[in-house]
Order: sequence, then structure tokens, then C-alpha cells
Amino acid sequence: MDATISVDRSAVVAGVQVKTGLYVGGRWRASEDASWFDVVDPSTGKVIAAVADATPSDAIAALGSAAAAQASWGRSSARRRAEILRAAFEAVTARREEFASVITAEMGRPYAQSLGEVDYGAEFLRWFAEQAAHVHGEFAASPNGDFTIATTRVPVGPSLLITPWNFPLAMGTRKIGAALAAGCTVIVKPAEQTPLTMALLVDVLAQAGVPDGVVNFVPTTRAADQSETLMRDARLRKVSFTGSTPVGSRLLEQAARNVMRSSMELGGNGPFLVLRDADVPSAVNGAMVAKFRNGGQSCVAANRFIVHEAVAEEFIEGLVKRTSALVVADGTAPVADIGPLIDDRQRQRVQRLVDDAVASGAQLHTGGWALPGDGYFYAPTVLTHVPVSAPIMREEVFGPVATVTVAASDDDAIDLANDTPFGLVAFVYTQNMARALDATSRLDAGMIGVNRGLVSEAGAPFGGTKASGLGREGGHTGIDEYLETKYLAIDTTVPA
Repeated sequence: MDATISVDRSAVVAGVQVKTGLYVGGRWRASEDASWFDVVDPSTGKVIAAVADATPSDAIAALGSAAAAQASWGRSSARRRAEILRAAFEAVTARREEFASVITAEMGRPYAQSLGEVDYGAEFLRWFAEQAAHVHGEFAASPNGDFTIATTRVPVGPSLLITPWNFPLAMGTRKIGAALAAGCTVIVKPAEQTPLTMALLVDVLAQAGVPDGVVNFVPTTRAADQSETLMRDARLRKVSFTGSTPVGSRLLEQAARNVMRSSMELGGNGPFLVLRDADVPSAVNGAMVAKFRNGGQSCVAANRFIVHEAVAEEFIEGLVKRTSALVVADGTAPVADIGPLIDDRQRQRVQRLVDDAVASGAQLHTGGWALPGDGYFYAPTVLTHVPVSAPIMREEVFGPVATVTVAASDDDAIDLANDTPFGLVAFVYTQNMARALDATSRLDAGMIGVNRGLVSEAGAPFGGTKASGLGREGGHTGIDEYLETKYLAIDTTVPA
């Protein structure tokens, strides 16, 4: 390896020393063509670091390292894998302020919310450390009693993990924790907007004892070329992606060539139902969490509020009042409730959706405009009377914009909620448990919050239906995504 590629660089980001190279085969290094890309603080629009820009050849080198390490890591004891993950959990927890500072710097989230992500993200390391030793097979007589059926669970193999920018730590730990616990080696490709948090995590994992080649890190601005190159290589046996449905569909097409195991957590258009007997103040409290956490930049954000006409006036009044009081500021400001959007392209997209809705007849109650000055800030917004056909009702907003639709009945509310190709998350507010259970049985979504605006939890299975994806992450089933079942037919006939 030449001296240029072997370069080990780092940057000080929000007072934290962060590696800025690729991590391949246990070494920090520059990219093959020595190219770098800028990471921007969305609160200021200013560059905070330059990160090595991996080429497709770098990605193949990472896959080679992962493939070479797979056999030994896959044979390592569950206890060893668990202890490494537990050490990583403790290290991330001990450095929670550092991780939160980096998240806020590159993603813009208010610091208090970034601390919350660190706590949530660290939990996946602890959860999967606890799951590693509980991967069991079966041992039983065949139905005819003429031989013994035995099954065991084995690692899928080298896995490509592609993470989004909106939760740069937790989306990584949710995938990496499960893969390492199962005995899989990984190639991690973070979003180009937020690679620094993942770089810090990779460094922590190495210090926690992850062997060389088991975790490889290849940030890039050439994501499509990188994934296409990797997915053609038969050594790669698994892809896990969190992001948009169009990109997920393309990855599934590529995965089909090598019949590759795939997990997809894709787009959403989450409905938030307030039924006729809902406790309205509680529903408003839940709405603020479900919509405005992380500035609405969450795949499990509520996109469409569907409210029974009997409680609509009270709900809208409460939502507008609370939304108008939200403080939009730099994520480092203690008063900040809402930080910036991730970049100007996303801010322009949100503005187009709002402008189109207003032009189509929607009523604007508060917000509706980009804030002047540095950074990519957008005013928290509430719209009512939005036509069902408006793009903002059909697309994932990924911004601090709430639309409220009034339904004539609970049945109409459920029908409106299901009128989408997506099925990631839904929320239901009602004081009647029978009504809640009826609604949850009819809602087509992989996750449903009942009288709460937050569903994310390391110990729960995360994933959706329809165009929102395949598979589940987290919970007892999360490790299954990285395991194959091997069946043994054992002749146990006793010789005469």
C-alpha cells in the first residue's frame, strides 16, 4: 500500500477529534485516488471537515477484508462477540457528550435531542450483546421416527450496511450490532452528509476489540457506483439499507442477481389518527413528538394528521398554538426545539410541497416559509384543508410541516390512513381500548403507536409493510436478518 493511501487524517469537530479517512482491514487510510469531500454544518452552511471519498475499488478492498475475516469471526464464540459489543456500548455511553456534539455539528439536531439519539443508539449495542448467546437451533426426531432432525444457525456472511443521515449513530448501531452479534463481517457506507458520527463509532468499535477486517468503513459521494460494484460481487451475501423507496427498489434489483439476503427500511407516510373519543390534550402532546422530533426528519414521523370532526377544532387549535411556540435555532443553542433541515435542497423541496398545497387551496395556520440567514432553517408549519391529491399528502415530507385532515367518522379516518403505498408507522389516539385494537387490526402498517407519539425502541422489531420495506431491525427478530438456518439429517439408527 503506497504512502498516499496509508495517510491517517483526522479533524476536530465540535471539540472532538474524529478520524476522516476510510477504515479498511483495520487501517485508517485515504481513498485510492486521494479524493476528499466536504461535510457541512447545516446550521451555518460552513464546512466542518473533509472526509476521504471512497472509490469503487476502495469498496472492493473493503469487501475483500470483510470476506477474509468472515470465517474466523463467524467461528468466534457468542460470548466473545457479546463482550465486544458490551464494551462498545459502555464506550459510547461514556463518550455520549462527544457523540452528541458531532451529531449536532454535522446533522444540525438540537443537542438535547442528539444526546437522546446517543442513548437510543447505544442501546442497540447492549441489546444485541445480550442476544448473541441466544441463537438456538432445534433437535428432534423426524415425524416418522427414522432419523433425527437438527438445525443450527450460521452467519449469512459479509454484509453491506447503508445508513441514512437523519440518525447517523442509531441507524448504524441497529445494523452493526445485529450483524456482529450474528457473526457477520460488514462494510458500512454512511450518508455523505453525516459520515463523521459513523467514523467515531468505527473507531470506538476497533478500540472495543473488533478484529481487523470485521468492520470496514467506506464513506463516498459515489454511492450508486459503489453499491453497484459491491452488489455484483458474489462474496457479498447481505445488504441492509435505510433510505428512500426508489433507491431500495434499485438495490433489490441488484441483489436479485446473486440472490442476496436483503433488509430494506424505506419511505413512509405515517398517519396520525385522532378518533372521536380521544383525549385531545394527550393527542396534541403526542403529535408534537411524532411530528417535530428531529425537525420532522424521521422515517417514523407523522406525516398526515387525520382527526375526527368531533374533536378537530380543539385539536387544530392546540396543535397550532404549540407549533407556533417552537423555537427554531442552531442546534447548539439550549433553547432550540427545531434545528435546520439537512441541506438547502431538502429545504427547497419542503417549500415546494407547502407552496403547492397552499396554491391548491390549503389553509396555512402558522409557518410556511424558510427562515432568512445562514443555515437551512424552516419555520414549523401547520396546514389544513389540504386536497388529498396534493403531493404533500402523498410524499414523505421530511420536514417540520403538519397537515391536518378532518374525517367524518373513525372508519373514514382509517380508510384515509391506508390510502398510501407506504406502511411503515401509524399512530392512534383513543380512550377506548376495544376501539384501539379494532383500529390497529385494520391499519396497514408495520408499527403502530397507541396513545403515544414515539415507537422506536431497541427491544422492538422496527420495519414496515408494502413500499416501506422488507424485514425487521431490533427486537428479538433483528438478529435473524443476519442468520441462515442449516439443517442436518442425522441417521441415529442403532446397529443390530
